[in-house]
Amino acid sequence: MATAGSLKDTLKTRMGITNSESAARLEEIPEDLMTKCDNCGTLLVTKDWLRDLKVCSRCGYHARLSAPERIELLVDPDSFQEWDTSLAPRDPLHFPGYQEKRTAAQVKTHLKDSCVTGAATLEERPIAIGATDFRFMGGSMGSVFGEKVTRLLERALEEKRPAIMVISTGGARMQEGLLSLMQMAKTSAAVARLQNAGVPYIVVLTDPSTAGVQASFASLGDVIMAEPGATIGFTGARVIEQNLKIRLPKDFQSSEFQMEHGQLDLIVPRAKLKETITQFLGLLLD
Repeated sequence: MATAGSLKDTLKTRMGITNSESAARLEEIPEDLMTKCDNCGTLLVTKDWLRDLKVCSRCGYHARLSAPERIELLVDPDSFQEWDTSLAPRDPLHFPGYQEKRTAAQVKTHLKDSCVTGAATLEERPIAIGATDFRFMGGSMGSVFGEKVTRLLERALEEKRPAIMVISTGGARMQEGLLSLMQMAKTSAAVARLQNAGVPYIVVLTDPSTAGVQASFASLGDVIMAEPGATIGFTGARVIEQNLKIRLPKDFQSSEFQMEHGQLDLIVPRAKLKETITQFLGLLLD
């Protein structure tokens, strides 16, 4: 959402406001009246932008959602019950600055870690669902993140609930070193057990879905879908270009590029996600 200063500065520039009387009237505009699209710069009426699930009505840009917003979007109203609320990350390697960053993220997001998991219903069908939150240290996967995903999948197996994971992450959390990287194998093994039992596992990739998370449980769904325009990949495009001395396609690592190259099953606009997941669960279970 655009800040008051940036919104009013933008309006002054676009409307050519120079006199003090017009500028004073502009200051009376409520701070949350308008939102500026981060992609095309269009000024959107905030209530309309929220009605459209934070999707720009002009360019179709899908703004990032928090983990609670993701879960609310996909489950039946008031059906979500969070699991493992007591788990919180520690600082096993005493990494410089980690405690401060972790605490700042907790204050900012009101979450204990970057992954939220729990039970809910989707069109009255019991499910296990998890979502990652990019606001919390880039949605990075540490030991608590991996433990929560593993417990989600194990409980889904025990209760024969379809599992759904919504991804938005920059990858493994470097402040936890190998303890973080171990979660790739741990979560992947949990997915294998779930799939061997024939319990559906659906993954929704959003912007961004990258690195260690994408290279593990996020790429193992029975159905893998993505929002339009999401960045999906392992290593960043600039790193690849610098190391391999090549020029990559302009849309490299976009949802559309990955779909074209067989890495996704389908691309689904945000407003259609709940309906589409419900259809797939019907096909997989009924």
